[in-house]
Amino acid sequence: MMPPDKRAARRVSFDRAIPANMMAIDGTWQRACTVKDVSDSGAKLIVDGPVRGLKECFLMLSSTGLAYRRCELAWVNGGEIGVTFIRHGHKKATKANIAVSHPQQPG
Repeated sequence: MMPPDKRAARRVSFDRAIPANMMAIDGTWQRACTVKDVSDSGAKLIVDGPVRGLKECFLMLSSTGLAYRRCELAWVNGGEIGVTFIRHGHKKATKANIAVSHPQQPG
């Protein structure tokens, strides 16, 4: 029996391999990987060989580089790694910041 999944974000698993690439933040290296599952907050990837010195990278989801996510390494288990998507400047919407960004006009 498998333990219950305690993640807050719903994950989508793929029946077929989804090829992707990991690229260093500074562009100095690139490495092929396969996306095993994904959610709004992260992904599980399959990589060949050891993962050393990886802290942050870009997950390139298209060959043109138009679809990508900045990631942080969350865990490593053999040839599988987990990454968390980094969202810089992302603020949760609240009534206060919506009112500031969209002030009501006097009627």
